[in-house]
Amino acid sequence: MSPDRNENRDQFRPEQHENDHFLLTTVVGSYPKPKWLNRAKELYQDPDHGFDEGDYQEALDDAARLITNEHERAGLDVVVDGEMRRNEMVEFFAHRIDGYEFNGPVKVWGHNYFDKPSVVSEVEYTDSWLVDEYEFTADATNRPVKVPITGPYTLANWSFNEAYEDEEALAYDLADLVNEEIEKLVDAGARYIQIDEPALATTPDDHAIVGECLERIVDDIPEEVRIGLHVCYGDYSRIYPEILEFPVDEFDLELANGDYEQLDVFKDPEFTKDLALGVTDVHVAEVESVEQIERNIEKGLEIVPPEQLVVSPDCGVKLLPREVAYGKMANMVEAARNVEKRLDDGEIEVRSAQAPADD
Repeated sequence: MSPDRNENRDQFRPEQHENDHFLLTTVVGSYPKPKWLNRAKELYQDPDHGFDEGDYQEALDDAARLITNEHERAGLDVVVDGEMRRNEMVEFFAHRIDGYEFNGPVKVWGHNYFDKPSVVSEVEYTDSWLVDEYEFTADATNRPVKVPITGPYTLANWSFNEAYEDEEALAYDLADLVNEEIEKLVDAGARYIQIDEPALATTPDDHAIVGECLERIVDDIPEEVRIGLHVCYGDYSRIYPEILEFPVDEFDLELANGDYEQLDVFKDPEFTKDLALGVTDVHVAEVESVEQIERNIEKGLEIVPPEQLVVSPDCGVKLLPREVAYGKMANMVEAARNVEKRLDDGEIEVRSAQAPADD
């Protein structure tokens, strides 16, 4: 993407940043919804209560402001609204894409169900999916806002395909729609887009499809717009080093949950992109200490130098108790600032930055 990696990332550096080094702190996306928002949704869905669409939209607005502010209080450099207006990562977008329909929930595991959509005709882009959400959040904060979007490969892989010759053709059409949406987000002011592809690391033979999807996604997107790719819960050796060819600035990787067992995968060959390292485990409902998170951040420095490192949780934190989610974010930011100070003081030995790969 951008020919100047530091410039691309440092546009998100706060003006009054206290340390010479800068480890950008952000979140993957989702955050626990306030209990009253879930109750508001129940009232809205029950016609006997007279809680109309306007009332529900007001509740969504209030929740989005609240969680955006919670991210600010935690000290994050780049915030989101915690995806307060979204439900499930595929379902939300499928409702907004012509060509999808829903036929009821599918059992995933245990007592958990997923309203898995079907693609019944050629997918088409009509109205924007996320511009209103982005503009609202940007107005609610003076910090940069990241926009997570479920990627086309996951949108295809986690749906029933009843219209296309194969999943690959569907993914490419969906990638073209994602490109349209990003163009509208950029016009609205967005400069940090994260493509979520959790299906990638579980399907080893399809990284070439994802690569082509990403080429379509970034087509004509300005170089100053930061594009990240979030991948989680799979065998990364299936997709590395091939993913280094992807036209993105940053890879956002879940590693804390596996106690960094896969860290060595990314050491050979050298990691030539930016790394957004998961440093808190979203499946553990306990707040890691600042000291533990500092040690986790230092594991990232085994892969990339500080100027290529971004700090985030493994994944979205929506399944955690809200006070735990906040505690993880606040401790994560404090740990990042502590590591920056130690880098400034020369207490941590670092390697020099890698030359950017040709995109």
